[in-house]
Amino acid sequence: MTRLFHVSSSSNRASILDNGLDWALMERARGIAGSDRPEQEGCFLCLDEREVAWFVRMNNTGGTVDVWAVDGIEENSLVESPEGHYFLPRPVPPSQLTLHRTDIEVGRPG
Repeated sequence: MTRLFHVSSSSNRASILDNGLDWALMERARGIAGSDRPEQEGCFLCLDEREVAWFVRMNNTGGTVDVWAVDGIEENSLVESPEGHYFLPRPVPPSQLTLHRTDIEVGRPG
């Protein structure tokens, strides 16, 4: 299994530590693209650091972002969105997450 990544507003850190990644809990901060509701019924995951950097640059959350390492996910369980990004159509428990980088500022891939 390959290590995957998720980019999220730093203001979601406590919720992610407690609940993992769950799009149904999206309410405290906007999505990375600035949306106020989930764009898909799933959690967007990055396949590599190049894609992580792209999501960090896209940051429209109004603050800093964190990068989470996600372990234990088979790539073939991901679904491609119409925009060409991959998401997992189920929540990811906290036990599969590691805080990889924190408090990255807009436009600074860290």
